Amino acid sequence: MISSMPLLEARGISKGFFGNPVLKGISISLQPGRVHALLGENGAGKSTLINLLSGALQPDGGEIAVDGKAVSRFNPGAARAAGVAVVQQELSLASELSIAENVGLGAYPRRFGLVDYKALAEQVKTVCDMVGLTEALDTPVGDLSLGRRQMVEIAKALFLKPRVLILDEPTSSLSAHEAGILSALILKLRDQGIALLYISHRLNEVRALCSHVTVLKDGVVTADQPLAGVDAEGLVKLMVGRDPGDLFPTWEAVLPGEERISVTGLSAGMVRDIDFSARAGEIVGIGGLVGQGQEDFLLGLYGALPGSVKTARLCERDGLFSDVGAANAAGLAYVPADRKKEGLVLPHSIATNLLMPSLGKLTKNGFRDRGAEKNTVLQLASRLMIKGDTGRPVQALSGGNQQKVALAKWLPLDPSVLLLNDPTRGVDIETKREIYLMLRGFAAEGKLVILLSSDTPELVHLCDRVLVFRDGRTVAALQRAEITEEAIVGAAMGLTSREAA
Repeated sequence: MISSMPLLEARGISKGFFGNPVLKGISISLQPGRVHALLGENGAGKSTLINLLSGALQPDGGEIAVDGKAVSRFNPGAARAAGVAVVQQELSLASELSIAENVGLGAYPRRFGLVDYKALAEQVKTVCDMVGLTEALDTPVGDLSLGRRQMVEIAKALFLKPRVLILDEPTSSLSAHEAGILSALILKLRDQGIALLYISHRLNEVRALCSHVTVLKDGVVTADQPLAGVDAEGLVKLMVGRDPGDLFPTWEAVLPGEERISVTGLSAGMVRDIDFSARAGEIVGIGGLVGQGQEDFLLGLYGALPGSVKTARLCERDGLFSDVGAANAAGLAYVPADRKKEGLVLPHSIATNLLMPSLGKLTKNGFRDRGAEKNTVLQLASRLMIKGDTGRPVQALSGGNQQKVALAKWLPLDPSVLLLNDPTRGVDIETKREIYLMLRGFAAEGKLVILLSSDTPELVHLCDRVLVFRDGRTVAALQRAEITEEAIVGAAMGLTSREAA
């Protein structure tokens, strides 16, 4: 019989940074054999709470308790000794090391003082089998897709044989198949008596896996209750403090403008022989299972991945771009999926990140126009609803606000084409809606938006057309009246296939 004694607790903990309170008297109790949801908008304090529960931060007030007993100094070593493991949303892997070396990092088996690689491989294979990692264990993690790296991160946590497992947006970059494997594993771990804390903005997952929920808003607990009988709308209401209304802006038919992109026979990376054209004012969706060539397609258009074509005309220019600088100059902008590694320079200020693409444009006679820079930052911060000092490091912002910076930094260049790679990954409900409204606004201004998304409802509700990729090729080209979740998922899984046009 599983004990009812909490394995890990926060008791009235508070935490602030630079005089600003972030958490105010938070209490949460993680019970063995229970999947406990932690919800809240970006900036509500979830990441700070995770760092306190894992010993990465120390509380200013209150206490952390393990097995019912308060711990005087709960640091990472104490957390590991207590059996606490965390799968962070932003991966903490060494790209040069192999899968096996990453999974066992910090806990390598040793023989005669040296790493016992044979024992390591045996132990790692066990947890890799659990999460469906079939790649060779000596594969460098840097060679894997984002979704497969996420599975390595999960295997790394399981390698520690945790009693408490904290999962922060664990399915944000996983395919439907990988997410299914993880869901089954979570339920198995629950039945083994492990306490799980599950953070996700995918509310259907929360309702399917979790039995209890704690909701944070502005650093305080606004709800702590069983999930039975609470539907998705009820969860949103708990998070935002009001009825959610419509998440997606109303779709309206638009008359497309001039052709902005036209390629035939595009091959780049794993994509082969793609024919594609799109016009100003459209939002064109790119769907399919993770890792089927969608990202290579965007990078090929952007000039970030070498490619070949039979014919190409991009932004009134013939041929593919030789590099991203040429693409930016022609009016293409690309927002990557991994905002922290590819979209932002985290130690630099919010203002610097917002200005980076447009510094050349704001330079007059070889000198930086500080007045123009200041006005640009003020306008963008106002549009993004980012309050406070824009001189703060961008890493001080919540994930949702970081994503808005990664997107809005391109606006001073007035690009005619936006290539967006999963722009709402790991973003809260309210910020998602803000981004959706921005995308609809871009289209209304006459921009072409190409939206790669792993969130199928986004494609259904936002897009004028959807291309579905499988094995590096387009297997379906769905017009507005044909776009449904069933049609997209069916094509992605190979259940249906239509010649794309």
